[in-house]
Amino acid sequence: MTAESFRSADDAHGPIPESGPPTPPPTGLLDVLSVAAMVVDSEGRIVFWTPQAEDLFGYTAQEALGKYAARLFIHPEHLKAVARLFAEVLETGRSWAGAFPIRHKDGGSRLMEFRNMRLQDDLGDVYALGIAADHTLLQRVETDLALCERLINQSPIGLALLDPDLRYLLVNPALERIDGIPATDHVGRHLGEALSLPDIETIESALRQVLTTGTPLLDQYHVGRPPTDPDHEHAWSLSFYRLEDPGGRVLGAATSVVDVTERHRAAAEADRARRRLALIADASTRVGTTLEVEETARELAEIAVPQLADVVAVDVLDSALACRRSRRPDNGPELFRALALKAAQPTVALHAADPPGDLAAYDGDRLVTLCVHTGRPVLVRHVGDQDLPRIARDAEAGSLLARAGVHSYLAVPLIAHGEVLGALDLKRTRNPLPFDDDDVVLAAELAGRAAVAIDNARWFQSVRNTALTLQRSLLPDHPPRHTGLELASRYQPAQATSEVGGDWYDVIPLSDDRTALVVGDVMGNGIDAAATMGRLRTATCAYADLDLDPEAVLQHLDKITCDLEHYIVTCLYAVYDPVTRQCRMANAGHMPPALARPGRSPTLLDLPTGAPLGVGGIAFETTTARLDPGDLLVLYTDGLVETRYHPLDDRLSALLGFLDEPPHSLEETCDLLLYGLRHSDDHDDVALLIARAL
Repeated sequence: MTAESFRSADDAHGPIPESGPPTPPPTGLLDVLSVAAMVVDSEGRIVFWTPQAEDLFGYTAQEALGKYAARLFIHPEHLKAVARLFAEVLETGRSWAGAFPIRHKDGGSRLMEFRNMRLQDDLGDVYALGIAADHTLLQRVETDLALCERLINQSPIGLALLDPDLRYLLVNPALERIDGIPATDHVGRHLGEALSLPDIETIESALRQVLTTGTPLLDQYHVGRPPTDPDHEHAWSLSFYRLEDPGGRVLGAATSVVDVTERHRAAAEADRARRRLALIADASTRVGTTLEVEETARELAEIAVPQLADVVAVDVLDSALACRRSRRPDNGPELFRALALKAAQPTVALHAADPPGDLAAYDGDRLVTLCVHTGRPVLVRHVGDQDLPRIARDAEAGSLLARAGVHSYLAVPLIAHGEVLGALDLKRTRNPLPFDDDDVVLAAELAGRAAVAIDNARWFQSVRNTALTLQRSLLPDHPPRHTGLELASRYQPAQATSEVGGDWYDVIPLSDDRTALVVGDVMGNGIDAAATMGRLRTATCAYADLDLDPEAVLQHLDKITCDLEHYIVTCLYAVYDPVTRQCRMANAGHMPPALARPGRSPTLLDLPTGAPLGVGGIAFETTTARLDPGDLLVLYTDGLVETRYHPLDDRLSALLGFLDEPPHSLEETCDLLLYGLRHSDDHDDVALLIARAL
């Protein structure tokens, strides 16, 4: 047998051929195992000895070649057995494999695993080839491989190995379950071919970064819809590692995939719950800030968009708005008044809804009508063509809702104190998720809070309208002109209360073309105050008709007031004579009148204040002022100038400022004073009377 019959270990893989496909690079597994080879002739002498054999047995090639192998490293007690096995291999040609101890050069004993087989050269000579490796090392590698295989196959974590081109080499069963794709459809395919995730390019880029840098990327969060469950979102935690052999050659990349869908859903639900609580808390501060029905409905619509719905309408039963309780038919039509309409984005769905302020009749088969009849929410999770006719007011509106992409619908009743007031109408167009049971609970909570505010507002408005009607019925209707005077007047109720006030004014024609001008204020609110005001106004007209001096009129009124139930009244009584142009006035604790003369600064007339009516026993005094043509006399109650936040002197100065060169029209002057001096939180009503001498 010649040396050319064998190739050395250093030339085992040889050069890459110049033609034909390139051969794959060698693995490093044999280097890890340090497999040794030797050839023994038929006499048992060593004729070939590899460098790995020197490492394994301790003998150099010079020490081993030509020596009898059995004598060199076989223990004496094993010589017969080895000789028998050697003869059997050479004679029968059957290979033998097994493990037995050998004697190392250092004198120690090592357990080796052997593979022996017969060789024959071109001359017909017979040899024995022995391949050996350390048995302990092989056991450890075998155990590691078995352990890795079991770990990979039994791991609940999805694992995959990819080559440097990101093609699958191995996929474990857990990843099959996570992806919903069999291993056979993974292996050999590119990452992007096997998976259809929306962020697959991001994943590929991350893997290439790991392959280039060798730095692992851990716990990369990804969300998608797997083929096995396309209707629901799943979440995974991905980690990427680069794989290298012992020599540092890059083998590819490993990925681990942990299904964190439950954690993702729990976190999403917790976040959703937090947002719902925040929405309810926000609604408690933003809905019902005023006692205006329309404003409360608008606040409800704005709080529900876009957190709860894309299009929101608030409709109240017309009978409820008028504070009429009526028994509802189970299946009859209902008349709704639209109060608010809001959309998250411009949409044709707005044109399908009733504009705020409009009245609309909905038949009994409409879902909003069903909602108010039953007093229960109506939910259509997935709106189909058959549902739109029951949602929209007519066919045209149904077409608009279809164009807008309405795919989910919810109507929730507005219930306060057991009475159904109307409905909160919710639609989703851009939000891809349908309404669910949690949305129903949230919408019902918002609707319940808003319904109480709407109920308070409608009763407030009803009582306030009644109070205003009563108050105005007690005030006089007078012609805009009396002899020698041009007149204008206003009554404005308090903004912060629905109770009737006690402020009044009067213009009383007297003999000889004279005119009595009266402004008074019964302290307090309520029906009793208004009734007292009516009695005093009637008495004032009676005493004025007797041609009494202003101070005498106030004395009689004082006696009447003392007989009433502890009421205090301020009053200013004036009589203007167009012939003498004298205006005689008496004051009972009232605000001083203002006098504006053309070309001169307005002033407050310095009248003896006097005591209010009802105090009793206090004398009043008459003062005379001249009114020339063009002069303005302004009589008013304290609600015009008094506020909770400003000194009275500053407010009186502001009044005179508005009268400095006022508009030519008395009506415009009234509007100017009310607009300039009144505040939205004013808690008192105002009576205003302006007279211009002609």
